[in-house]
Amino acid sequence: MSKTCQTAQGPLSELEKSIDTIIDVFHQYSRREGDKDTLSKMEMKLLVEKQLANYLRHVKNQSSLDQIFKDLDTDKNQQLSFGEVMLLIVRVTIATHEHLHFCEDHHQQHHHQQQHHH
Repeated sequence: MSKTCQTAQGPLSELEKSIDTIIDVFHQYSRREGDKDTLSKMEMKLLVEKQLANYLRHVKNQSSLDQIFKDLDTDKNQQLSFGEVMLLIVRVTIATHEHLHFCEDHHQQHHHQQQHHH
């Protein structure tokens, strides 16, 4: 993707770089077969396996990839648009955030318990 059409006036922030990365990764997979700007089921599985392997575990009801695809494909056209894929990324991001808090809380409780022993 050429960056000639960039709207940014200055250097990109961390968050803006992350947004760019999400868009770039989507295109790496969407361009493999069929429509260049949607993901087929095969493209979606590849993206998830290569790009979300660690964090997808935080999505509680770890349903099959087929089920996830079906849930995201809101217009039932067997293709995932960028917006539909973003729903998955949002879900994974929220679940990962909750997981990090859970780990922190758990760690702090454990730490407090250790202090009480002294």
